[in-house]
Amino acid sequence: MGRLTDPPTLTAARAEPSAPAAAPPARIASIDAYRGLVMFLMMAEVLRTCAVAKATGSRFWEFLCGQQTHVEWVGCTLHDLIQPSFSFLVGVALPFSIASRAARGQSAPLMLGHAAWRALVLVSLGVFLRSVGRSQTNFTFEDTLSQIGLGYVLLFSIGLRPPRDQWITLGAILAGYWMLFAFGPLPGPDFDTESVGVPRNWPFLLDGFAAHWQKNMNSAAAFDVWFLNLFPREKPFAYNGGGYLTLSFIPTLGTMLLGLIAGRVLRKDWKVSRRAGWFAAAAVIGLAGGSFLGATGLCPVVKRIWTPSWVLYSGGWCFLFLAGFHLLLEGRDARWWAFPLIVIGANSIAAYCMAHLFDGFIAQALLTNLGRGVFQAFGEAYEPFLHGAAVLLVLWLILLWMYRRRIFLRI
Repeated sequence: MGRLTDPPTLTAARAEPSAPAAAPPARIASIDAYRGLVMFLMMAEVLRTCAVAKATGSRFWEFLCGQQTHVEWVGCTLHDLIQPSFSFLVGVALPFSIASRAARGQSAPLMLGHAAWRALVLVSLGVFLRSVGRSQTNFTFEDTLSQIGLGYVLLFSIGLRPPRDQWITLGAILAGYWMLFAFGPLPGPDFDTESVGVPRNWPFLLDGFAAHWQKNMNSAAAFDVWFLNLFPREKPFAYNGGGYLTLSFIPTLGTMLLGLIAGRVLRKDWKVSRRAGWFAAAAVIGLAGGSFLGATGLCPVVKRIWTPSWVLYSGGWCFLFLAGFHLLLEGRDARWWAFPLIVIGANSIAAYCMAHLFDGFIAQALLTNLGRGVFQAFGEAYEPFLHGAAVLLVLWLILLWMYRRRIFLRI
């Protein structure tokens, strides 16, 4: 199982069985399994279910395709829950990390210094992965790792504060980010939406008060036009094709704070059922609160710009997943079914990097060495899925090899 005290990081390290064990790090199977599910869903993009759906016209494959695709704007699919879950779990790990470092005698300034280093590495890694295959560095900061890195020092600082301060900070983030959009100017009736990459007849355009959260026509999008053009670019930045924003790291910090609060509950000396019940109650509150804000038009539930209602709604799902895994795994001997997920979750950064860097190489190598016919065993329509499943298996076997040898990537 992976470590909760320090999330997997970039320096390759082999765990030493003979190392002193005066204060072993806490390890919770439910967290490893949940993290593994999140990374599996990301890696599973190689299954290409949408290609199978298009070839077969099957409603089953169309459903899978929908769950492997981000919604265009308002709403949520399973695929949309990957990034908030990853961010949430960073927060969950933090109370364990702080406790472990404090037990080793580290001072608060030393811990904050390490957090700053980790943040720098996360942001740099995010920029690097988004620049692969480009003629120059692609300075954008909307990817998962960069968003976590931008808010990580603040998260760590808040993690050192009492629980009351953490709740107050969460409320301030949600209210403040809502006001940034709500009080921002709206585009005029003659505004050319195509100038910011939004077709005039785009079916997901918002109206009324909700229009403050329009794609590429909001306060945070205006910030990016200024901020991202401070960096060297192939051409001036005008808009993000997906509507993603740099400032989304602020509400992402809210998601990490929800995880921090969950991590504090995990460290309480409670029965498993009581902790799971607390998570389930938090899930209901988050899902209901986010849905209410979206339904009333006060704040649309939009993952791409990480609206405050999205923080609540996606946070509700994160609490629900955590409750389920915690109830099913903690205090039980039968964990064999979660082992494939634990293997992935124990090396989440390695899984993230391999999925972004190596899946294309592995896919081509499989075609070269096995031939296309192997993946057409059930017909050409299912070739993308079988080919992707083979790639996914190779990635998992690499992670299994690392897991068996206790090799993890650490920052």
